[in-house]
Amino acid sequence: MGEIEDGDADHITTDGQGQKCALVCEYTAPESVSGKDNLPFLNSVLKNPVCKLYRFPTSDNKWMRIREQMSESILSFHIPKELISLHIKEDLCRNQEIKELGELSPHWDNLRKNVLTHCDQMVNMYQDILTELSKETGSSFKSSSSKGEKTLEFVPVNLHLQRMQVHSPHLKDALYDVITVGAPAAHFQGFKNGGLRKLLHRFETERRNTGYQFIYYSPENTAKAKEVLSNINQLQPLIATHADLLLNSASQHSPDSLKNSLKMLSEKTELFVHAFKDQLVRSALLALYTARPGGILKKPPSPKSSTEESSPQDQPPLMRRQDSIPHHSDYDEEEWDRVWANVGKSLNCIIAMVDKLIERDGGSEGSGGNNDGEKEPSLADAIPSHPREDWYEQLYPLILTLKDCMGEVVNRAKQSLTFVLLQELAYSLPQCLMLTLRRDIVFSQALAGLVCGFIIKLQTSLCDPGFLQQLHTVGLIVQYEGLLSTYSDEIGMLEDMAVGISDLKKVAFKIIEAKSNDVLPVITGRREHYVVEVKLPARMFESLPLQIKEGQLLHVYPVLFNVGINEQQTLAERFGDVSLQESINQENFELLQEYYKIFMEKMPPDYISHFQEQNDLKGLLENLHQNIQSKKRKNVEIMWLAATICRKLNGIRFTCCKSAKDRTSMSVTLEQCSILRDEHQLHKDFFIRALDCMRSRQTQGALSESDDPETGCLTDNKPTSRHFYPVALLLVSSHLLVVWLILSLALLLAKYQ
Repeated sequence: MGEIEDGDADHITTDGQGQKCALVCEYTAPESVSGKDNLPFLNSVLKNPVCKLYRFPTSDNKWMRIREQMSESILSFHIPKELISLHIKEDLCRNQEIKELGELSPHWDNLRKNVLTHCDQMVNMYQDILTELSKETGSSFKSSSSKGEKTLEFVPVNLHLQRMQVHSPHLKDALYDVITVGAPAAHFQGFKNGGLRKLLHRFETERRNTGYQFIYYSPENTAKAKEVLSNINQLQPLIATHADLLLNSASQHSPDSLKNSLKMLSEKTELFVHAFKDQLVRSALLALYTARPGGILKKPPSPKSSTEESSPQDQPPLMRRQDSIPHHSDYDEEEWDRVWANVGKSLNCIIAMVDKLIERDGGSEGSGGNNDGEKEPSLADAIPSHPREDWYEQLYPLILTLKDCMGEVVNRAKQSLTFVLLQELAYSLPQCLMLTLRRDIVFSQALAGLVCGFIIKLQTSLCDPGFLQQLHTVGLIVQYEGLLSTYSDEIGMLEDMAVGISDLKKVAFKIIEAKSNDVLPVITGRREHYVVEVKLPARMFESLPLQIKEGQLLHVYPVLFNVGINEQQTLAERFGDVSLQESINQENFELLQEYYKIFMEKMPPDYISHFQEQNDLKGLLENLHQNIQSKKRKNVEIMWLAATICRKLNGIRFTCCKSAKDRTSMSVTLEQCSILRDEHQLHKDFFIRALDCMRSRQTQGALSESDDPETGCLTDNKPTSRHFYPVALLLVSSHLLVVWLILSLALLLAKYQ
């Protein structure tokens, strides 16, 4: 019969002739991922693995061995807690900046108070949820029965790793991973009014067409304001640090150290100045000016704007569309230009002084770098020379001037851009905040699965130089297989899921060396841009390419393909609407095609030539496009093609349904058996037997002592629950009750015969 690894056989199933068989062994690994995997790093991410061993015949009558493993992930709770903590910190900072907007006219001041009241309530809610999550010490995953609990909203449903390891007699061993998880959705909030895709579109349409009480800024402008604010908060302390390092180098009279410090200071200051070149900052300054009580115009009004002068200054202009954002006014924009330009001038003075000092010290090269062409020719000559021992005293007032100019720019820019964020929050409270909460919930569930999949993919492919090159050159494709129907509540779930997966484009990964035994990932950033820091042990970190070790951000490209397969989808296709599914599949096909083009452009020619010999990706993409366009009912070919393309592109695979149970398990087992048939020469007569074996009850739980290993029949003392339907449902009809009694009797007779 052959040998089994990792234990003795619990059960043997045979066909009628006893010629083909499958050995099945089920066991639970004690604490870690055992067996040939021997992946100690994954022990910090995965736990409670359950393994099953099979043996199936190949087409040449030899045996292949399959090891199937399912593991929970502790990231189910870790990632949501990290994310909620980040949201609380971000929201508290935003609330403080709104409070520091300064004096506003009564209308805007009342709006600000109302916004702060609701924002403080949201922060308190997040803090309560974080407290409750910190108390969770039991299971490492959220079961489907808990998907409607408020305290577990941010936690994904049934997040597991499904791994199949194949050992073939003629082919090299292969590993196939699929992450299974319930569709990211806000189950507690419900789907009465639809999901995020519909709610966000409706909210933005109403907001665009309504100008009462607030100024409309597009989502792009709002995101830009958040980005500039984030850059300010990051760059200002960096510039201050480099300025202090420059002074320290000056005090040590070290020309080389002085040049290096100046180079770093110049680079960061240029980024700082560049951040304010956007027109949004100018328009935001004007909008804030109009919201101040009794603002005084510094320029005399022109004849064309005389009507604007007569309007009260304490009332905001009535604005209804994006083009109503003020682009010109009597407001003195030149004042902002002068304040903004002072930062660059201060930097040029520092560069000129450093050049003068090094030149007098005998340095042959200037230290201004790329900034030499920007400074005025006479600037260096205009600065008086001093003795060598006074370097610190000569640079200190210039550094102080730079910090003062930078502080004034930061103060004005922060207030104006915070005023832009106030407009976003001022409309339709608390609906705006509830949409933010819903989006945070869905994104948290999606991110937990993504981080789990990324870490597992990184660990299993660490010895593949082609994968590592693809990782830092192109990024990773992340393919989600959705099995939700477009009927009833699952429409809202699909809308939530589509937005949550799309939001994963905001995530970048950064691999760092672990300095302790704690290798759990850390999340930094803000809502529009997250960075997940993945910690690797020193031995694994040293094997990475230089670009990754230096901290290059690694990007992901999430795509979602959904095909409803249950009976509700049949109703939707016959009597409902499947346009949502069709549009999602078409949009994500375009994203997949875009990734393929980037992959072919950026990867080295030698790798591409070898890659094209092994994979006919172009043909698969064309076939996928044809199947999406065909609009065939329950076209599962879309699922198979998308999964195949993902595997060939070294991507991360996800399979999702409502709760990651029935439909998901059916899909995963079918995919596994199809891989065995197409890639590992599974005997053609054994496909159905292998599929039944993976799906049978013996692989769902422990086997009892009364199982008969000779006949292959299960003689458990308890009847199988799936054959005994609730009597209460059958009592609705006497005919159904009779049919149920007959079928139950027949099953019992067959079972105990």
